[in-house]
Amino acid sequence: MPVEWLLIPFAYLLGSVSSAVIVSRTLGLPDPRQEGSKNPGATNVLRLGGKRAAILTLLGDASKGLIPLLIAKSMAVSPPLFAAIGFAAFVGHLYPVFFQFKGGKGVATALGVLLGFAWPVGLMALLTWIGVAALFRFSSLSALAAAVLAPVYVWLWLGSAELVVATLFMSTLLVYRHKGNIERLLKGEEARLGAKRL
Repeated sequence: MPVEWLLIPFAYLLGSVSSAVIVSRTLGLPDPRQEGSKNPGATNVLRLGGKRAAILTLLGDASKGLIPLLIAKSMAVSPPLFAAIGFAAFVGHLYPVFFQFKGGKGVATALGVLLGFAWPVGLMALLTWIGVAALFRFSSLSALAAAVLAPVYVWLWLGSAELVVATLFMSTLLVYRHKGNIERLLKGEEARLGAKRL
């Protein structure tokens, strides 16, 4: 097996490391899997521990998607393998082998993957998230908007069928993982950014 194919399991295993759990334990915060929304992600850590903890979690989760792709770029892997490596990191975050396959929703890790595909694509997705969050103050709605538009951004900027397909799969899984948020948004029960979840 060519050594570059080992980047797929490496990306998955790196994705399986929970930044939210590590940051919360290091800072003495409640376990995000047990408190708040019970989602091990930056938004829940923000509610439980504040901005510093949330930023560290966000950076950690985004790095999990970005680092394997930077390595892959340095090895000049093929486009299909490049797409698979990014997707593996994302799946690792959603279904981590180290945490009984119960992970987060994948927003920050997906951002890291998009940045790895091409930084302008990641930037456009991030600006979409920020714009929707500024208007409506819902983290979930911002993530859903960015997820829906991400494949369009990849196609417009990169024109790579492999990367578009990988992004479509990521977006589909991300929307699926937000099904509870979608239900609460429709019922008017979703917590806004900055609100404490009881």
